[in-house]
Amino acid sequence: MPTEAKTSADLSSENREMIDLIYARCVENAPNFGVSPDCFNESVAKTINKFLSADLDSRPDDSDVDSLLTQIQADDLFMALACANGNERAWWEFDQQHRSYVERVARHLAKTEVDAQEVIDQVYVELYGTKIVDGERVSKFSTYSGRGSLRGWLRTVIWHSLVDLHRASHDEVSLDEMTENVGEGMAHASFAEAAPGGEDEMIDHIARERYRKATVSALEAAFSSLEDHEKLLLLFYHVENLKLREIAKLVENEGSPLRGWFQRKSQSRNENPTGRIHESTIMRWLEKSYGRVLQLFKAELAEKSGLKRDEIEICLGLATQDLAGNNLFRNLSTS
Repeated sequence: MPTEAKTSADLSSENREMIDLIYARCVENAPNFGVSPDCFNESVAKTINKFLSADLDSRPDDSDVDSLLTQIQADDLFMALACANGNERAWWEFDQQHRSYVERVARHLAKTEVDAQEVIDQVYVELYGTKIVDGERVSKFSTYSGRGSLRGWLRTVIWHSLVDLHRASHDEVSLDEMTENVGEGMAHASFAEAAPGGEDEMIDHIARERYRKATVSALEAAFSSLEDHEKLLLLFYHVENLKLREIAKLVENEGSPLRGWFQRKSQSRNENPTGRIHESTIMRWLEKSYGRVLQLFKAELAEKSGLKRDEIEICLGLATQDLAGNNLFRNLSTS
């Protein structure tokens, strides 16, 4: 029978005291990472539970748990948790300590420089996290348990990204192939809907069209209301399809329109504006831009269209369907 996993409440007082001491040492080493005791305890409890359930023949005692706790790479785990939570200081430390290692391993494992750069981009996207689950951003860092070094874990993440890249390169389907197989109408069916058949369907159709128009209008207004640097970031990433590293290079360029904004932002934080810009920084800026779009979008629907909360939720659902196609970005031009 599988061993029942302990929760943090089931741990002995000695175990909990040891975890508290580890946490206190981590805070002392990195006081600006902002990892709460609950966050740290939850992560350690997951690691312990995984350890306890691994052996089906015997039930580890408190001394076994203590032995496991001494093996956890606590400072690495603390940094990973802080990065997963989006802490700026933790990301800066991660870039300083591990960026060159990620680049070196990617170039060693990849066949070409292009593949290596692609993997580096993808690894940073996964580490920062673009997937939203239950309203929260999910970072790859949340899967790091602290058993084994952070660099060993990063090597595995890089390898998996290379495997995914290889699979994707063999599964690409061109637009011509798509239209040949499923028809041009299917390939351009963003707005296509079946004609309503009855009175009830006609009423539903009219209601959907009302929300559809409000959604497109609110999206366009939200994009047009963004600051110039936010528009540029979205243009570079979503319209010109620049990689994160390519946008970072543009920011480093003295002639870049983003450069002045970045320097002002850095000076306001007493940071060095002449240092290297990393992919994680660009991801953070993009996420803040997405947040601004969402804020402006909801405000437009509420104030201009007079929609209520449940109606705004309907529009949010419609917004994920790329209703306006490429025209969605037409108001991203900067002055």
